[in-house]
Amino acid sequence: MMTFFLFDVGHGFCAYAEGPNGTNTLFDCGHDEEGFRPSVILPAAHISNVCRMVLGNFDSDHVSDLENLKKVVNIQHFIRNQSITADQLRRLKLQGGPLTGGIQTAIKMHSEYIYPNAAIDYAGVQLTTFWNSYPTFTDTNNLSVVSFLQYGASCICIPGDLEGPGWMELLKNLSFRAYLESVDIFVASHHGRKSGYCKEVFDHCHPAVILISDRDVVFESQEHVYAKHASGIMWNGSQSDKRYVLTTRCDGHMHVTKKPGEGFYISVGGTPALAAKAG
Repeated sequence: MMTFFLFDVGHGFCAYAEGPNGTNTLFDCGHDEEGFRPSVILPAAHISNVCRMVLGNFDSDHVSDLENLKKVVNIQHFIRNQSITADQLRRLKLQGGPLTGGIQTAIKMHSEYIYPNAAIDYAGVQLTTFWNSYPTFTDTNNLSVVSFLQYGASCICIPGDLEGPGWMELLKNLSFRAYLESVDIFVASHHGRKSGYCKEVFDHCHPAVILISDRDVVFESQEHVYAKHASGIMWNGSQSDKRYVLTTRCDGHMHVTKKPGEGFYISVGGTPALAAKAG
C-alpha cells in the first residue's frame, strides 16, 4: 500500500508519501503557526531518514521548516530544479530582501547535493519530475518542479507554484502531456490562486479530485474554478454525495491510501496519522 499525506500548513506546502516497503518521499517543508512542523511530526513517528525530498519551489512557504528538519532528519536525495546554479538562485532571492533560514538552507543543499547518489528500491512507487529552464524563466514560480507520483494505476500531480506561462511551456513536451493524461489526483498549483490555473492543462488532465493547500481566502486571486475539471469522488459513503475539490482550509490534513489493484481512498481532518505508523 502507498500512503500520501497532504498536510495543513496554511498558505504553504508540505506533503509526504510512503511506499509499501517504508521508503518515503517528502514534498517541500512548509509549516504553520499553530504548531505543525515536519521537523516535529517526522521524528515523532520515528522517521529519521527521508529517502528523497522534492523541493517544488525555492520560496519561503515551501522551505520554512527546512533549517530545523535538516538538523533532525537525514535527507538522502534532494530533487530540485537544477537548471539554475546556487549563485544565480541566491542573487535572484536577494532581490526580494534578506534570505530566511529556510531559503539559506535550501540554497546550501542545492549547491552540495548530487543526485542520484544511491539506488533505492521504492517498491513500485514511481516519481517523475519536470521543470522549466533558467534563464528561459527567471521567477521561482515558473521554475517550479512538477512531480508525478505513481503507484499502480493511480497518479498524483504536485506542481509547486507553477503559473500560466510555465504550464504552457511544459505543455509543449509530449511526455509531460502523457503524464497529465494519467493523473487522477491533481494538487492545484500556487495554493489555488488564479495565477497557477491554466485551462489548457485540463485538455489533457482529467482528475477525479483536486486538492488545494491553502489558508483562509485573503487574496481574491485564491478563488478558483477547478471543480468543473474533476469527475468527483464518492463522499460519506453515498453515491449521491460527491466531492470535486478538497482544501486544507476546510478539510484539514488529507490522507490518501492506495492498495494494489484497488482505487485510492481519501480521509480528512484530525491530526496527521503518521504517528499511528510507529506502533
